[in-house]
Amino acid sequence: MCGERIVFVRLPFFVYGTLLPGEVNHDLFLRGRTEAEEPARLNGAVLYDGPGYPYAVDDPGGVVYGELVTALPQEYEELLVALDRLEEYAPGDPRSLYERVERRVSGDGATVRAWVYVAAPAVAARLRARGKLIESGDWRIR
Repeated sequence: MCGERIVFVRLPFFVYGTLLPGEVNHDLFLRGRTEAEEPARLNGAVLYDGPGYPYAVDDPGGVVYGELVTALPQEYEELLVALDRLEEYAPGDPRSLYERVERRVSGDGATVRAWVYVAAPAVAARLRARGKLIESGDWRIR
């Protein structure tokens, strides 16, 4: 129907790679668009090294360290689109490198729901078979 507006669930984002403070994409995508950035961790996932960026892959025994990013309300929809594009995520597209999924993320004594970009199924299968695991779970100390 014309004129319909898509309503987004406005969850914070859990970032763990090039969007972290000090990394190449932080200033390009997040500077001036966030109201909070705080250390956090994602339980139930591990990190694999990619070509200049990491992939989070579901794994019940793993932990990934990163930041919980809360977007400014007026920036949310534009930031969501920009991050989907950066992460080469298109809902339903089998060529997507990542999927944007809702996960529980812990930080500052609280656990919250957040958007997390995890490796798409085909990418995750390749990484599990022959990828380079970042054992620390922390991109910054890889």
